[in-house]
Amino acid sequence: MNSSNRLRTFNFLYFALLAMFISFLPVYLDAQGLPATKIGLIIGTGGIITIFSQPLWGMISDRTKTIKKIMLLLLGCSTIIGYLLYASNSFLVLLMFTMLMYFFLMPLDPLTESLNFQTAEANGVSYGSIRTFGAVGYAVMSLAVGYTIQYLGLNSLALLFAAFGVISVLICFSLPDAPVTGKPITLTSLKKFLSNKETIWFLMLIFIIAVPQRINDTFLGVYIRKLGGSPDLVGLAWFLAAGSEILVFALSFWWLRKGKELAIIAFSAVFYFIRFFMSAWVTDPHVLVYLQLFQTFTFPIFYSAAIQYLYRIVPEEWRATGQTVLALLFFGVSGIVASYIGGWFYESFGGKPLYLWISGMSFIGLLFSLILSAIYGKRKMVS
Repeated sequence: MNSSNRLRTFNFLYFALLAMFISFLPVYLDAQGLPATKIGLIIGTGGIITIFSQPLWGMISDRTKTIKKIMLLLLGCSTIIGYLLYASNSFLVLLMFTMLMYFFLMPLDPLTESLNFQTAEANGVSYGSIRTFGAVGYAVMSLAVGYTIQYLGLNSLALLFAAFGVISVLICFSLPDAPVTGKPITLTSLKKFLSNKETIWFLMLIFIIAVPQRINDTFLGVYIRKLGGSPDLVGLAWFLAAGSEILVFALSFWWLRKGKELAIIAFSAVFYFIRFFMSAWVTDPHVLVYLQLFQTFTFPIFYSAAIQYLYRIVPEEWRATGQTVLALLFFGVSGIVASYIGGWFYESFGGKPLYLWISGMSFIGLLFSLILSAIYGKRKMVS
């Protein structure tokens, strides 16, 4: 098995783990009798941990010039903690293990994406041809977990997570490390990148579009259950959402064009608005499930374009850290807003007002991306 295929296998396994954590943690917490405010508190506090953990591990990776060894450490710890998390039912214990998961598991996402992108460049293959397998893993595991907990109970998540974690560690051992840049790492280059006006506007755009996505990620399963849906229906929703990404990632070599990233992000924002606005008016959980097919035109398009744009403006020697900054906004800062404010909003006003709010925010993201595209989209970037 060549290096690209081993990395594809790892993507399948890692994103299967993410599906068990991101998609089903809110469902697990809801089944323990926790209200939306406490679910938001747990996940939002995890987002605070992510703010520190993702930059920490990203910079350690850049400083040590290795991604693989850091990933092995994080993956091994995540496997043990994930098992303990899904074997617990006390609020304080759940809070503690969730914090640890955000410290060890979530930093793996930007490191994996960085490894994907750099390995794709080194081997002359498209990033999407590798990342597609992550979408497949997320989709397959979402469907499998939904049926597993429907028939074997929620506690089966513990053993399932541990099993996939162990296999992921074994596959990770066989992965190639990321190509090491010959440029020296300097704090000056990082400071210049983060203080650049274009970078600041771009990161603000990511935040505005990411918050609605993260709110949907956090409360979709809870909302489906409140509408009368079963756990296997939650699994089907995530299967359709993640499964719809597969073809988009696979064909990214065809539609993802350099210099057009901001226009592509604007395109995704249109469908974010449509998706969440329609979700606000749904009363049948089955309809809400099938609305997740709009994921085809939202997350994979938005995130692929954002990564490519980031890699055009970040100094080469800080790519892993730059990728971490992007993931930090998406999974950390925006996750805090989504969980704390989203949890309070959902508990106070319900699902319909929540989705109307995030559809409005997506519309603001659309307008902002069009403005940035007009300013920066027609000139060549200089890294």
